Amino acid sequence: MRLRRRPAPTRLPAHVGVIMDGNRRWARAAGFADPSAGHQRGADHVEELLGWCADWGIEHVTTYVLSADNIRKRSSTEVGYLFELLTGTIPDLVTRNERWSLHLSGDLTLLPPETREALRAAESATAGRPWHLTMAVGYDGHWDILEGVRGAVLAGADEVDVDAITAHLPGGPVKEIDLVIRTSGELRLSGFFPWQTTRAEIFVSPKLWPDFGAADFAEAVRFYSDRAADR
Repeated sequence: MRLRRRPAPTRLPAHVGVIMDGNRRWARAAGFADPSAGHQRGADHVEELLGWCADWGIEHVTTYVLSADNIRKRSSTEVGYLFELLTGTIPDLVTRNERWSLHLSGDLTLLPPETREALRAAESATAGRPWHLTMAVGYDGHWDILEGVRGAVLAGADEVDVDAITAHLPGGPVKEIDLVIRTSGELRLSGFFPWQTTRAEIFVSPKLWPDFGAADFAEAVRFYSDRAADR
């Protein structure tokens, strides 16, 4: 008996957000005593994510890289290693890909000066590229909304309404996120872009982020297409 192939998705998300969770658990399961092995693998995996999005024609991606809470609450050793990745690995993988413009959202004053400068340099170096990657670094959802309100007020908006606030949120040009993918099986958004995800479909994968593959991403896209068809 031949299995019928599932039809291709009829509706694709224009903007995908990814909560890349499970790096530390992946490291422990793989036998590493130091969680930095998981963080390194997770950072490298972002390049694969960008490749999957390119394959599907998804031009706007937002990733949850490091929250403000994690900076404040995790050990100085672990946070220090995350800062190293944000200083070297992350800017390198974005700048060497000629397709993506980098945008940053989050309180960068929480980062060491060299990390902040490396990220800003990558943002400048990639400006004007056609597709858009927003990275949440030092991110807090309340802070993000306050930035939008503050920006609208300082810009002298005639009316500080939803459109004005949305236009002044940090990040890439398309703010609304259509599909949120959360790895590691956790059933929460952890403050991930609350303003931009009010209409988003949410796909939760049991896979830890380093184990999340192209087939899993395709499953999430099909999930979105099925849900969008029922709206």
